[in-house]
Amino acid sequence: MLSIHAPLVLTHCSQSGDHTDSAVRIEPNRVTEIQSKISWLPCKFIDEEVTLTTKGPDTKHIYRSSVVQFGLKDDAPVNPNNVTFLITPSKLDVRQFLGSSEAEQLSCEVQRYSTDGSHVRWPVKGEHEYNRWFTLNLSHSENLFKILGFMRQSTDQPPTGQHDYKSWSVIKDKDILITTVVMVMQTQTPVVKSLLKFQPELHCQFSIDHKAPKVTVQWRKLGRYILFKHDSTSGQTQGSGVNMKQLATGGATYTAPLTEVGSGGTYMCSVGVHPLDGSLTVKLQIEEPPRVSLNVDPALTLSEDAERRIVCRADGYYPLDVNILWSHKGSTEVGPKVDSAQLSSHRTNPDGTYSLFAFFYLKPKLWDSGRKFTCSVSHQTLSTPVRKTFTLTVTEPGQWMLIFNVVCLVVVFVVFLRYVCKVKKPWIFF
Repeated sequence: MLSIHAPLVLTHCSQSGDHTDSAVRIEPNRVTEIQSKISWLPCKFIDEEVTLTTKGPDTKHIYRSSVVQFGLKDDAPVNPNNVTFLITPSKLDVRQFLGSSEAEQLSCEVQRYSTDGSHVRWPVKGEHEYNRWFTLNLSHSENLFKILGFMRQSTDQPPTGQHDYKSWSVIKDKDILITTVVMVMQTQTPVVKSLLKFQPELHCQFSIDHKAPKVTVQWRKLGRYILFKHDSTSGQTQGSGVNMKQLATGGATYTAPLTEVGSGGTYMCSVGVHPLDGSLTVKLQIEEPPRVSLNVDPALTLSEDAERRIVCRADGYYPLDVNILWSHKGSTEVGPKVDSAQLSSHRTNPDGTYSLFAFFYLKPKLWDSGRKFTCSVSHQTLSTPVRKTFTLTVTEPGQWMLIFNVVCLVVVFVVFLRYVCKVKKPWIFF
């Protein structure tokens, strides 16, 4: 089933002051119309410990407990024993993307973000001249969305000019880091399921805290070439699939071409505003349900001991795994499986889908008359198995000839009556 969410609608909002930049703000829609009441989140802080070796830097990830807290600069930490990333008010509020989600439904990770030791002035002035950067990753347990935010910690300490990992600032367990969010990316379609020959929309949205940012937006499929790229500085665009009018206001949703089996995979939406460069992945899964058929009619009549090959086919399904089960019972309920049933090997169709059939040889006895045979096909695209059933009628040996003769006589008689009715009489009665 195709799973697509409508993209967010964005607009420009201007503010007055020393910096009159307009933030690209995401307006609420059906997904985010409820402002989140979450004031803090337990979060995993993935710190880094780097050791320089003869083969280059060796990075070891250290998983630490932390808290992402929303509030004012002087607010007390909700958990003084952990690292606290205190997100103070700015033109962007990550919580507006959370909708009505509960904290228990969210996974939260914070990581350091490297600018390779260089200093780039961010267009919106901070408290101090320099910045340290962190990424905030939020994801919903039911795959409703993924969010990537860039947090800025203003500092008066200039960069060393070396790679960040050579001089990471020490962060202690009880430290409080005052931050603001300057850029947010979101996808409401972390996983998209699509049938063949559809054009699924892979949602991607970005929001930046200043007007007319010099931004580069790119879509690519992992392991393949670039699908779309736009550089606002040069005005150059490569590829297609993104609405340019929506892109001007932060909408980077990609509409894929008609899907084929090979369309499945991981797609990446990337947004870069120097020195920040963020990416979100969208997994596109191609699924096609099987078409199920029998080689016999719903009512099958056989003479006793007459053998018939019974076939149940599952055609045109994707991905590969499918299960076919033959069963039978004398009533309408499904009963014991047909032990003699055999499976063919999988066949690959020209369009990349698969076919499989299960068959058995039926040689009935008179007491099998009235028995129902059911073929059940299960596949990941089906909420319940598809079932095809036929009812068997068994006749005594020789009855077929008698039935055939009776049918022939009836046909001859009907033809004769139609002929007599059409013959014109040669006399007329007065």
